[in-house]
Amino acid sequence: MSAGYVEPPGAARPPAQPTGAPFRAGELVEVSPLPSPLTGDALTDLLNAILAVAGQLELPAVLDRFVQVSAELTHARYGAINVLDEGGRSTTFVYTGVPTAVARMLDHPPHAQGVLGQIPVEGALRLDDLTQHPAFRGWPAHHPPMGSFLGASVKVGEQVYGQLYLSEKDGGPFDARDEEMVVALAAAAGVAVANARLYADAERREHWLRAGQDITTMLLEGVDEEDALAHIARTARQVANADTAALALPGLGGELFVELADGYRADELTGLVMPRDGRAWTALEEGLGLLVPSLSASRTVKVEQMRAFGPAMYAPLQSSGRGVGVLVLLRKIGSTPFDESDLATAESFASQAALAYVLAEARHAQDVAALLDERERIARDLHDLAIQQLFATGMQLETVRRRAARGVDATELTDIVEEALDNVDSSVRQIRQIVHALRDPDAATALVERLRREASLARTGLGFAPSLVLTLDGTPLAPGDGEAEDLLDERLDADLTDDVVAVVREGLANAARHAHASSVAVRVAVRGRGPTGSVAIEVEDDGAGLPAVRDRSSGTGNLASRARRHGGTFTLGTAPSGRGALLTWQAPPG
Repeated sequence: MSAGYVEPPGAARPPAQPTGAPFRAGELVEVSPLPSPLTGDALTDLLNAILAVAGQLELPAVLDRFVQVSAELTHARYGAINVLDEGGRSTTFVYTGVPTAVARMLDHPPHAQGVLGQIPVEGALRLDDLTQHPAFRGWPAHHPPMGSFLGASVKVGEQVYGQLYLSEKDGGPFDARDEEMVVALAAAAGVAVANARLYADAERREHWLRAGQDITTMLLEGVDEEDALAHIARTARQVANADTAALALPGLGGELFVELADGYRADELTGLVMPRDGRAWTALEEGLGLLVPSLSASRTVKVEQMRAFGPAMYAPLQSSGRGVGVLVLLRKIGSTPFDESDLATAESFASQAALAYVLAEARHAQDVAALLDERERIARDLHDLAIQQLFATGMQLETVRRRAARGVDATELTDIVEEALDNVDSSVRQIRQIVHALRDPDAATALVERLRREASLARTGLGFAPSLVLTLDGTPLAPGDGEAEDLLDERLDADLTDDVVAVVREGLANAARHAHASSVAVRVAVRGRGPTGSVAIEVEDDGAGLPAVRDRSSGTGNLASRARRHGGTFTLGTAPSGRGALLTWQAPPG
């Protein structure tokens, strides 16, 4: 399938010889016209072959099936498709009939030269003996000899995607029927290739979107910044089918550094400074991605380490006009260049990663501000409460000391000492409360806010948001009703409030782990005060219900223990609807 290897590139291409006539040197000939339409079994075979090719979605499967059915349909011993780039160079060569060991010994696939260069864009080239064609220059080493030949172009749109080669038909040369079937099959293959490309593009976009979502989740969950950046580089390299990925980020002195790299020769790239007039700075400042066919062949590459790579793609990490950095994706020399669809999806991924990065920075700044506010609150509480009271206690003790020095009767000092001791006990209690608030940030948070947060956190495990209904004395709490929320907190002490939150959390966790539900409802009702009142919790789902055998009971055991501690009850059974489970927990409010 490699006839004409030795012909130099750019050699003149004589037209093809009509089938059945011998070639004469220098004779001008034309490709034979197509025969009459196919009928009968031949048409059925052709339709079956077209369906076999069109039924594939993966591009490698399309090419492989196309070559196989073409050889089978024409009874050819050898078949191949040579996929070409814009310069006529082979990028993919799929063959059948040639033993694998022989194929490995060939120097390289053909480059649409020699006889192969005579295949027309439309129609076909049919030869009784390709060795008699004027463009034939001999076989390369280890190439099997071939005689009869049939070739056709496979077009995707108006562009030649590749060329089909068939040779050595059993029982004689290829005929007009073979030619017509191959031309029709090549047209169908062009459509199948276009569909496979669309399918591959859709899959690639899906992978990019999923990768962007993973990055967003990681950053917003508070993952270490270094780990998140490494994950961005690694994921981008894998999804883009690149050999290396690098992240260039602004650093000291306003320079653009390769902060980290992943993949081939990554160590050589880490720490590099990108030149101000280079492509990375251009992408960052203009906010537009760039494609480079080959860095090794470019005359404008100023960083020597980048010359070790071929195709490159620069995607700016940009959010709301702010340039966070540049994602650089690289392939080895000689690899297939990135295309515009690669750049579009990479830019979308980079923008999503940049947005998540900016949000994570904002969240970090918010956390720092909250920490500073909390420190100021602690200092204020200590100063206004504990320290002032201890200062007053110290003055009382100083009074005792002065009176004792003057010889005042000790009985007169007893009241002052006892009052000082009470103040010390009060200061100790205040300090303990402040320390407790530090250990449990939720201690000062309203119950309604804590329950809503638990419902929001459960959304990740359930895959949907559970419903949350809160009632006080039979009246549902309206969103934003601060007065009712304060009344709810007054009914429950801190210990019981913690247990209510823990019960709701455990109920939602059980539903996420075991229920496989499509909806979960949480109901918390507080009625009355004291021994005559109650706080009741229900967590109901519409899932698979309770298993026949439960091998773990630690969670439900904790719920029962919490109920007993308050003199309440706990049950777990089938929901009233007959589908799913219902958890109930009840205790007096105090």
